[in-house]
Amino acid sequence: MKAMIFAAGRGERMRPLTDTCPKPLLQVRSRPLIVWHILNLVRAGITDIVINHAHLGEMIEAALGDGSRFGARISYSPEGTALETAGGIAKARHLLGEDPFVAIAGDIYCPHFDFSLVKDVLEDNDVWGQPHAADRRDLGWLYLVKNPPHHPEGDFALESYAISNQGEPRYTFSGIGVYRPEMFDSVSPGSSAKLAPILREFANQRRIGGEVYRGDWTDVGTVERLELLNAPLIHKN
Repeated sequence: MKAMIFAAGRGERMRPLTDTCPKPLLQVRSRPLIVWHILNLVRAGITDIVINHAHLGEMIEAALGDGSRFGARISYSPEGTALETAGGIAKARHLLGEDPFVAIAGDIYCPHFDFSLVKDVLEDNDVWGQPHAADRRDLGWLYLVKNPPHHPEGDFALESYAISNQGEPRYTFSGIGVYRPEMFDSVSPGSSAKLAPILREFANQRRIGGEVYRGDWTDVGTVERLELLNAPLIHKN
């Protein structure tokens, strides 16, 4: 299995930090955000990694190189102008191949996520012991989290491991998902396209599964959240 890490965003809400540093290279606890992902992927045996970039992309390539010092093989998909998430996937499809791949937002912090869980999650009889209906072949699998304070309305509901646009309780998409490449057949390489409308379309068809991830997770979308993550840890006696 290959992985794609999204690193093309401008990070407007993180300015002025992102005026001189791409958001995925901002450090959390003495390590760039994107390096947390790379190390966790390699630990799970996922070593072929594609990274897209646009804003200050040359800094990302300079910092990570070919990935060999992390035990990875990194390929880059440069975008002159950021193409949004689905557009980034479409442009990088020639690097991702034809098998399911895991995709990760470069601006989230989830230091304990076990990427070994994603490898077989799209099998017809999934690892959760819930056989899929005979007429259902999941095209994607999303990892959801409890709604953070800045996104209380959530994104999706779950119905027996099927992602739904309706229902309660609702959860927030973590930015980690497994996708079959054919999900993006409608997106022309080089065009800009958001991921959310594609996910909602296939959720309406009950073609996307998912589960709730309950480990540490932060959307590092503002300077304040970054500062909270980097605040000194206080150990009580």
